[in-house]
This record gives sequence, structure tokens and C-alpha cells, in this order.
Amino acid sequence: MATERVGGMAMMLGGALSSQVGAATAALAFPVIGPAGVVAVRQWVAGAVLLAAGRPRLRSFTAYEWRPVLALALVFATMNLSLYTAIDRIGLGLAVTLEFLGPVAIALAGSRRLVDVGCALVAAPAAVVLARPQASTDYLGIGLALLAAACWACYILLNRTVGQRLPGAQGSAAAALVSAIVYVPIGVVVLFLHPPTAYSVGEALTAGVLSSAIPFLVDLFALRRVPTQFFGLFMSVNPVLAALVGFVVLGQRLAWLDWTAIAVIAGAMVVASLGPWAFGTRSRTRPSDL
Repeated sequence: MATERVGGMAMMLGGALSSQVGAATAALAFPVIGPAGVVAVRQWVAGAVLLAAGRPRLRSFTAYEWRPVLALALVFATMNLSLYTAIDRIGLGLAVTLEFLGPVAIALAGSRRLVDVGCALVAAPAAVVLARPQASTDYLGIGLALLAAACWACYILLNRTVGQRLPGAQGSAAAALVSAIVYVPIGVVVLFLHPPTAYSVGEALTAGVLSSAIPFLVDLFALRRVPTQFFGLFMSVNPVLAALVGFVVLGQRLAWLDWTAIAVIAGAMVVASLGPWAFGTRSRTRPSDL
């Protein structure tokens, strides 16, 4: 049992690191094909991976089942584009940390514990610190990261509905497929206007594999070895990993005040994930895997 737990932790750490390295790799392709081009390639990879894993029976879907699936597809498409554009403007660490405010908000809203009120009172000032006015502050980038956070919150709520109406990963797979199809004309136009190089295509494909395929499969196996609650707790490592990977791979430096704010928000995530929402058995597939 202990060996399985250690193995599960190693898998989760590897999946989280893969996701953030994938995002950093995507950023390397931004100067050539832009965030929209990279997101298009990534959505195609995610659609192919989840289609193979979820094997949705699309012809049997009813209108009642399609409605939340289509809403989820819209969330996928909007979230990844807003997050990658935010990464391009404000850096990986800040963008990912602000995006994680989405699940924190849902966790806090779903709990009536007094300690969660304290988490909100601690996390909110830390978020303000990250978005504090400076000479180099990019308010559009901050706004896009917060849009990604709102999309993640919507993902959680929609995923609950999709999970109730469709078995297994069929709903998520169908939504990823629709999102990938939506990005076909977008990707064609962007790649036509910004001709890709072999390196940029390779970086975008690598980002799709590292941020979509590997985390999805790793998390699938990890959830067989660790409790769902612990999995939710472990997700709080992502903002810290994002800041570290942004520094090592992209050379993005953060002030100590920013590092402190990231640590505070990650701590709030840990406490918030101990709430009733974290104890549920709903799907834990991360939006970043889609």
C-alpha cells in the first residue's frame, strides 16, 4: 500500500512537471506561430488523445447530453487560448498561479467552514499582490489569466453535469474533439499568416504531448494508487512548479514578493482542497490536460 502511494506521488509529480514544461515549450513557439497557433496544435493533440481514451459514442448522444458537452468544448477552447496568451504576456508562473484561483474559488464557494473564509481572506490579498500596479504591469495579460481561471471554474461545474449525463470520459472526449474541430479553421488561418518553421511545429507538438497526453495518462494511473482528496491536494504544487520552470526554461524572473504571493495562494489551495468538494468522486481530469 505504501509502495503504491509513493508510486502515485511520483506519477503526479511527473505529470505536473510534464504539464508545466509543456507550457514552457509552447512559449518557445510563440514568436513564430503565436499563442493561437500553438493552442490549435495542442487542441488537435488533446482531441486525438481523449478520443482514443474516452471512445465517445457520438451518434447515441441526445440533445440533453450534447448541451453541456458543447458548453464544455467552448470552455476548453477559450481557456487554453486565454491562458497561453497570458503566458506570452505576463510569464508562466504568474499566469498559472492566477489561473488556479478558479478551482480555489469553487472549492471555497462549496464549503461553509470558517477556515475556508480565512483561506479566501488570505488568497485574495496575495492575488492582488501578483496583479499590483507596476511600470511593467500588463493588465491585459492579467485579465486573460483571470479569464482562464473563470473558465476553469466553469469546467468544474460543467464537468459535474457531463459526468452525470454520460459515462466514463465520453463527455470530456467529445468536448475535446469538438474543440479540436473548432480550431481547425483557426489554426489553418493562423499558420497561413504566420508560416511555421520545423522547430516551431515540433515545439507545439511537444507541448501538446507534454501538457495533454502525458498528464492525462499519468493522472489516470495515479488515481488508482492515491485517494482523490490527496490528488486534489497535490495539484497545489503546479503554481510553484510553473514559476520554477518559467525561471529555468524561459529565464522569467520573479520578485521575492511574487514568490511569496505564489506560495500563499498554493497554501490556500491546500487548505481549500480539504473541504467537502475535494472529497467527491467526480472526475479529476485537469483542464490543462485538454
